[in-house]
Formats: sequence, C-alpha cells, structure tokens
Amino acid sequence: MAFDNESFEEEENFAEMFAASEKQQETSRIVEGEIVEIQADENRALVGVGDKLEGIINLDEISEDGELKFNVGDKIKVMIMGYYNERPKISYKKVLEQEKTIEFIDAHKEDFENVVVEGVITKKNRGGYVVEADAVSFFMPRSLAAFKESDDVIGRKIKAQVIKIDEAENSIIISRRKLFNEERKKKKEIIDQLMAEDVVVEGVIKKITSYGMFVDVGGVDGLVHYNEISYKGPVNPSKLYNEGDTVTVKAISYDKDKRHLSLSIKAVLPDPWEEVESELDEGDTITVTVSNIENYGVFVDLGNDVEGFLHISEITWDKNVKNPADYLEVGQEIDVEVIEINPKTHKLRVSLKKLLPKPFDEFLKNYREGDIVTGTVTSLTDFGAFVRIAGVEGLLHNQDISWEKGTKAKEVLKSGEEVEVKIAKINEEDQKISLNRKTLLESPIDKFATTHNNNSIVTGTIRDIKDFGVFVSLEDGVDALIRDEDLAPLNKEELEPGQEIEAAIAVIDTKRDRIRLSVKKLDYIKNQAMLEQINDTESHSLGDLIKDKFK
Repeated sequence: MAFDNESFEEEENFAEMFAASEKQQETSRIVEGEIVEIQADENRALVGVGDKLEGIINLDEISEDGELKFNVGDKIKVMIMGYYNERPKISYKKVLEQEKTIEFIDAHKEDFENVVVEGVITKKNRGGYVVEADAVSFFMPRSLAAFKESDDVIGRKIKAQVIKIDEAENSIIISRRKLFNEERKKKKEIIDQLMAEDVVVEGVIKKITSYGMFVDVGGVDGLVHYNEISYKGPVNPSKLYNEGDTVTVKAISYDKDKRHLSLSIKAVLPDPWEEVESELDEGDTITVTVSNIENYGVFVDLGNDVEGFLHISEITWDKNVKNPADYLEVGQEIDVEVIEINPKTHKLRVSLKKLLPKPFDEFLKNYREGDIVTGTVTSLTDFGAFVRIAGVEGLLHNQDISWEKGTKAKEVLKSGEEVEVKIAKINEEDQKISLNRKTLLESPIDKFATTHNNNSIVTGTIRDIKDFGVFVSLEDGVDALIRDEDLAPLNKEELEPGQEIEAAIAVIDTKRDRIRLSVKKLDYIKNQAMLEQINDTESHSLGDLIKDKFK
C-alpha cells in the first residue's frame, strides 16, 4: 500500500484519537513534588504536589535493580495526569518518557522520514497501537500496522518507519506498512542493479547450509547454491567459508514469484574450462592429484578449480577392483590419460590403466599354447571357472575340467584355490584364453588301451541310441560308438538302452579320445575262429588215415 494524502489524513485523525485517549479530565502537566512518605509494605510512596495534595506513586517507578532512587524529603518531578477521588494521578515514568520523547523529536525532527525504530507493542486502542522503544512511546495507526484483526500482537517486537512528528503534542506516528513498502522498493532497486549485466558486488555470508550459503548483498539476501561456488562442481561450503565472511558474487537469476535471488561466486572467477579446451586434447597425459575417493571412482584435481573423474574401471586392468582406496590415496600425485573432454557439461574423464602395461600383452610375451601353468580360481559360474594367470583370466570350461562326464567347476573347485591347467588356446584378437585341466589327468581311454587291443572282444551296456549309431558304456567309465553299418547282423530297431551288447574293438584312438566297436567285426572274428577249428579238426582226421595206410 503506497503512502498517499488520504492515508496521511487518516493518520492525523488517529493521532488526534491517540492524544485524546491519553488526556484525562485536565491537561497533563509536570510539577516538582516532594516525597513525604514511603510505604514499603504497600509498595508505594506519597508525593506532595502542592495545594496540600498528595499523589500515590508505585515504588517500581522509582526503583532500579531493586534499590530506591529517592528517599523521604527528596524532590521529584512527576506528571499529573488527572484526578481520582480528588487525589492526583501521578507518574514518574511518564516524565521520563516525555523527556525521552522530546529528546527524540529534537534529534530527528529535521529528517524523521529516514528513521526506523524497533520496539515492542505495549497497548492497543481503537485507533491503533502504542509501541515503546528506548522509553519512547510511538503511535502506529491500525491502517498502517499491516496486521490482521485476529493477530495477537501485544508484546510483539516490530520495526516501523517514522512518518510524522507533532512537537505540540509530543507525539510520534510510525508506519510498519510504509517500512515494508520502502524495503520492497529498495530491494527492487538493488535487484535491478544486481541483474544488470556484469555487475559484481561484495556480500556477507549470513547462513551456511548443506545446499549452499545465504549472502546479504546491500540488505537483500541471495542464495549461492553449492554448484555455484567452484568450477569443480558441488562443494561443501562449510569447508571453505564461515558465517560473517565477505565474498564477491554476481547475480545469475531472480524468481519474481518466489522472490528468490540466486547468486554465484564462480561466475566472478575466470572460467578454467576455457584453458582446458584450448590446452588439452583427448589422449594427452597429465599429472593430477587425488582429491577425493568414492566407491565408484576417484576425483582428481588438475589445479585451477578443475576436477577430472577417474572411474573405478579405469584404475587398473584388474577387473575385480572392490574399492579404489586399495589402489590410491588422497593427496597422491599420478599420471593419467585424458579420455574425454565435454566442454558443455564441464566434465573431464581420465584413465590410469591406459598408461599401465596391458596384462594380456605381457602374457603373450611369456606364455604359449600348450604351456602348463598354475593359476588362481577367481570366480565360478554355471559353465566353468575363471582362472587368473599372470594378471589375466582364462576360462576353464566344465567339459575341460575332468574326464568324468557331467562334472562342473562348482563341484570340484573353490574360489581362491590354486589349480594346474594347460593353456589350450590363445585368441589374440578377442584377448581370450581357453584352459584345460583334464588333459593333465590320466585319460580313461589311455588306461583302457593298456589292457585292450584292436579286435579285442568286449561286453558293454547300451547308453544311448542315435540316428547314426549306438553309444555303449564299457568298464571304468569308458564310452564307445557302434556305427549303424557295424551293427549287423543285429537289428537296430530291436535294441534299447540298458541292454547288454557284445562287440569287437574296431579302433582305439587315444589322441582323439575315441573308441569304436563293431558287431559285424565280432561276427567275422567268431566265424573265422569256427573255420579255423573245423580246419584243424579235418587236418587231424586225414593224417590219421594216411598213417593207417602206410603201416
């Protein structure tokens, strides 16, 4: 609400009402009296004020820190404010208030419109409120108080602006509303000035929070968000500043609806990213200092308020990094390679491992396919185990763990266990290594071959029937195959799993770990044996006849 002529006339009327409410049956006047009696039991003193009249004054008015300031016979100035039952109503306090009021009026009557008072509301009447400040009473009309009718304001501490002084009545009128308007106007002027281009000002930090700092710039509070303190990114303001510190800031935005002023400290500083963009390229090697370590990576300081990020995956070639703190510490200087510069988002990513020898390249220098090595099991999966050898990992598949079919890595190995393996294959292009453990163990077929030869007759159990032949389980977990063409004279349709079958060994291939059987060959071997037996019997009979003939 603007302060206009109409409101000023209202204030004059209210001032008259205030003055009238303070007057009694007679005009108040100050006289010099004499203390004639002190009645401590009743907490009062009798004061002679002339014409053989005595007024009563409360001892609290003439006491200070519990001690009386006057004694019987002392002269004292009092204000006669009226009469009650023909006895004068007097007050020492009112004399002091009037003296203070006169002092205030004398001191500010030339420039009262620039005076702001801070006091306590002590009384409410029909026209407004009485506010006391430093023993001076001020009158604040209700229309200029900016309170709701329902507000309980007695005892409330307020600030208001002096708008009128009446020397004749010793009255001072104040306005809380005008102070608000003046402050709002002043704030708008300050904000308009701050929002002008390239305006840099100094402010005082009033309050520090977890999300930033409130800074007073010429009577207006603005927020410096923790993102606007440094080009490094979000920082903890309490680690850099204290309340009461002076900082140089620049206004960056103002929300009129929320009346929220945003300030920036880093906007005043030279942008170090301009130097980064002009001086650095991806692939450059730079020296940095570890500034902060998190579970997901490390922040490194390039100096000049620029930070880079070293992700946990870029610290080492080891894929099993649990905590970056196991490799680096705050304050440590390291060389890193720049792998990404994003000028728009001010993000810089670096790598430490790119400057370290690649474990796979070192592996190729020292190992070949066919080498037998000892490694450490790093993890177990459903399909096998990963084994670390000289800083790289190879895969030991389930089928290459044991000669016993169906064996899984989880059943025979433990994480962290050392295991002897053979390097079966090295894929340089994909940087993958295949390992084999079962080739270091005695093959069941090798063992079988020491006691069996080709054409040996064996008996086994049909394990499975396929389109191309029949798999037969022999002794000691050895499997053999009878192809369809080797089943005759048996009828394949009449065979079933679990059935015993006799056959001859056709091939024992220890290099390819295979055995082939043949029923056809068994039938041939049996027929040949029968012929040999017949021939042997016939030859003996003919010889006997010849011998008998020549006897």
